[in-house]
Amino acid sequence: MNHFQRVFAICCLMIISLYTFAQDGSGSKFYLKAAGGYFFSVSNGQFPNVGPYPPHDVSAAVNPTTGVSTTLRDKVLTGSYGQGVRGGLSIGYNINKYFAVEGTFNYYHSKKNLMTRNVSTIQGTSTVVGSIESNGHVNAVDFAPSLVLSPGYTKLNPYMRFGVVVPLWGRLIIETDATRTSAVPNQPPVVVAQTVIHREEEIKPYPTIGFQGAIGATYALNSRFDLFVEAEYRNVPVKSHSKEITTYNEVTKFVNTANGQEVAPQRTRGLNDLNVAERNTDYVTTIDQNSNTPTGTSGTTTNYKDNNKPANDFISFINIGGLGVNLGVRLRLR
Repeated sequence: MNHFQRVFAICCLMIISLYTFAQDGSGSKFYLKAAGGYFFSVSNGQFPNVGPYPPHDVSAAVNPTTGVSTTLRDKVLTGSYGQGVRGGLSIGYNINKYFAVEGTFNYYHSKKNLMTRNVSTIQGTSTVVGSIESNGHVNAVDFAPSLVLSPGYTKLNPYMRFGVVVPLWGRLIIETDATRTSAVPNQPPVVVAQTVIHREEEIKPYPTIGFQGAIGATYALNSRFDLFVEAEYRNVPVKSHSKEITTYNEVTKFVNTANGQEVAPQRTRGLNDLNVAERNTDYVTTIDQNSNTPTGTSGTTTNYKDNNKPANDFISFINIGGLGVNLGVRLRLR
């Protein structure tokens, strides 16, 4: 059972327990809520690097004779992971008609963001000789305790809600696709190596805490069910702790461009072919001579000071908060 499944199971058990308790008449002030919503980012910033690649969208042209690359276009990529869909289950208790306390378990899935892109073509043509593109999204589960204030109206009741956000689990998932065409030593110019790489990596965060507030209103449908709609703001800054590559597929073909035929067996690398430093990264605030940093490359293999230990890279920061609208139903237990 993974972390999300455990959190979901605990949430369900709590709801069932509270519902059972409420049936004896002593828990009539309890209620349950289910909601779904969509959030928009409000605090855009520059995305973190994807390995050695900065958050830029670059187009370049390569001189086939000299190998010199000229940048044609360079755009900094900015955005936020606060835009996406959210669903939540809440357990609430009415202290009186003016005050209530709630605890909400939320699941969040952000939209995909372009984090880096670099495309190189042969000068004067549209022939691509190298490209890399990375897209990232966030999945997260959090618990949000809050205090609810309202005037206590019966039919249409406005309210304010505010509290904190405690992330229970989360991952920044980055998918990267890259291609490269290169010359093959001791072969005529018409023979080239064509490499295609697909990899997926997951960045784990440090524990953190955020803040949330909402303004909304409930509308009573009958004695037990209410509809509610609210505008909610969240601010949840997150910094990276460690990274692991979870999927890696690399295929290199040796092709005669004159006839399109392969002239040698393909070479492949998979996840198990990566050294520890390529596969795992620990994020730090300071890089010094003792840090496990790259020393060079051999083909598509990156070598580090110690290939058998996780690499080191600078900590990065993202925000998974935003401004959104939630719509849902509330069940008053009795």
